[in-house]
Amino acid sequence: MDHVGIVGTGIYLPEYVMTAKEISDATEGKWSEEAVYQKLGIKQKYIPGPNDGTQEMGAKAALKCLENTGVDPLDIDLILCMGEEWKEYPLTTSALYIQDRIGAVNAWGIDVQNRCCTCVAAMEIGKDMILADKRINTVMVVGGYRNGDFVDFRDNDMSMMYNLAAGAGAIILKRNLGKNVLLGSRIMSDGSLSRTAGVEIGGIANPFTPENVEEGYHSLRLLDAQKMKDRLNEVSMPNWYRCIDESLEQAGLKREDIDYLDILHIKRSGHLGMLTDLGLTEDNTVYLEDYGHIGQVDQILSLELGLEQGKIKDGTVVCMIAAGIGYAWAANIIRWGKFEC
Repeated sequence: MDHVGIVGTGIYLPEYVMTAKEISDATEGKWSEEAVYQKLGIKQKYIPGPNDGTQEMGAKAALKCLENTGVDPLDIDLILCMGEEWKEYPLTTSALYIQDRIGAVNAWGIDVQNRCCTCVAAMEIGKDMILADKRINTVMVVGGYRNGDFVDFRDNDMSMMYNLAAGAGAIILKRNLGKNVLLGSRIMSDGSLSRTAGVEIGGIANPFTPENVEEGYHSLRLLDAQKMKDRLNEVSMPNWYRCIDESLEQAGLKREDIDYLDILHIKRSGHLGMLTDLGLTEDNTVYLEDYGHIGQVDQILSLELGLEQGKIKDGTVVCMIAAGIGYAWAANIIRWGKFEC
């Protein structure tokens, strides 16, 4: 039976961090250090250094992934770059930069984008392409993230994004690997929220001018805060649980079969609430309070940390979940260890 398994992962984290106190200071007193830690769930988050461009961080994660897995870059058939659009040079293709940096000369590459849902979405795309095209056997999903550059900490509406951090991740998928198999997935989106959050200044609709350029580089905002909050309160958790349940159904499993929740960084109460709803405890996950929210890299980071801490082992059923502004929700199911048909 044809299947797709995870060969391994690689993570790149910058040298620099921003602490809860520094975030508090940046809000000019609107948020205390204790509230940043207790409510937002941030001890510290990684921030980029002078050489931490989005594409370059992605390349470093890719190289680490090759080192960790022993995969020959010449065996990679496809690179799906999940890296963000905020990068060294606009209108360049990040997948092709990474292809060159790692020497994957036999691959072809393309950038895909679904905001913080992109890793789970790209894994599904990669799996489907492997199963549909016999010429594709090995796929690398990879990308860097540093959207936190655009956050204005003085904007209290943006507190949900104070956790935005920097870093990169890579994960390699392979046909008929015989282990760590992707069993099911579900992705949903709600286009009515497509312009409720984003960078307000610097695009075609509101281009840079000499007067707004400084503001523009800190203009990641809720463009329609009330609409976004009202709609998310109505649909977000039901959509997330629908993604989890339908991916479990595809895998022939139920909620009680989940052993490890591979979850992006969200506020502490939301994280704990989801664990309770799924019948899990903090032993069944890793809370990314020491890292922040590295966008679509969180799922790869959580997978690595779960393996390092012994929370994921042979037989563990992993549920990856993600959500991205726009708005999209996603989940997939992985059974770690040897695959039995």
